[in-house]
Amino acid sequence: MPGPKIRVLVVDDSALVRGLLTEIIDRQPDMCCVGAAADPLVAREMIRTHSPDVITLDVEMPRMDGLDFLSRLMRLRPMPVVMVSTLTERGADVTLKALELGAVDFVAKPKIGVADGLRQLGADITEKIRAAARARVARRPGPPAAAPGVPPPMPPPPMAQLGRLSTEKIIFIGASTGGTEATRELLAEMPADSPAVMITQHMPPGFTKSYAARLDSLCRIRVAEARDGERVLPGHAYVAPGGFHLSVERSGANYVARVTDGDPVNRHRPSVEVLFDSAARVVGRNALGVMLTGMGADGARAMKTMRDAGSFNLVQDEASCVVFGMPREAIAHGAAHEVLPLNRIAPRLLEWLRTNAGVSTRV
Repeated sequence: MPGPKIRVLVVDDSALVRGLLTEIIDRQPDMCCVGAAADPLVAREMIRTHSPDVITLDVEMPRMDGLDFLSRLMRLRPMPVVMVSTLTERGADVTLKALELGAVDFVAKPKIGVADGLRQLGADITEKIRAAARARVARRPGPPAAAPGVPPPMPPPPMAQLGRLSTEKIIFIGASTGGTEATRELLAEMPADSPAVMITQHMPPGFTKSYAARLDSLCRIRVAEARDGERVLPGHAYVAPGGFHLSVERSGANYVARVTDGDPVNRHRPSVEVLFDSAARVVGRNALGVMLTGMGADGARAMKTMRDAGSFNLVQDEASCVVFGMPREAIAHGAAHEVLPLNRIAPRLLEWLRTNAGVSTRV
């Protein structure tokens, strides 16, 4: 006997988009659209009336900006939200802010040909709604009020330097749903002389450049979209460009990034499988693998190949994941040395580097 349907509220100022999303949702046997609101103020009443499981939310709307509405929602009545963004530079920046505020995921609607574009994205939209319905969504606190006469907290002490410990090692990160913020949290803890970091985050074209720039502004290490053929250096992180696979190769004594537009792997481009396979083949025992929150199984098999080649692998635990799909599959494949909450992963990587520099980790 099928379970209850996922109840979805559509919030968008375009009547065309509201109609299309309602049609896409109602065609699914496991979900239904319980309402469609033209602006956040109407949506607020519909939330009270219909108690939806998931909201799809446009960014730019009249009477109240989508980000303002999202911020209030996550403070007062947190629930899974999938953003409906436009494929523009501003759309990318605003979408990243929405993920920071607590949105689970986003769908990028085309600037032209919206009707055909959304219909083609139907399977992607409904898959993201299903994942959102299972996601862990936490209440987001408002900005703390400083007590009168109390000085602001001291900044954290500077991290100990790694120096030559980072020269030959490379950290490989795979992530999907919930991963933009999980990766940010991890990278923000890494010192400026961290080993090189290579990242595959499931993200469409047009968003990864803004994402990398945002990470670069928040982290001690330098972060940028990967460019084909560039040398992979300590203190730098390389984000797979949306729509392209990222891998690592050897060029003489150096590691270099490879950015290619091959077929999707596990339905993804970029694919974690591609990055992790190259880590196993090229870097071996000098690799450290990290699997973060995400939907599906992309990268699980290749992470086990990394372990078999001698890498040290950490996997995010269920309690701290937004969606415990990719980490669960990595654990099931026997790929994980340790399963840790997100806030313990960066410290554990640094601890391992200081303890095992130059030591084989082959198991």
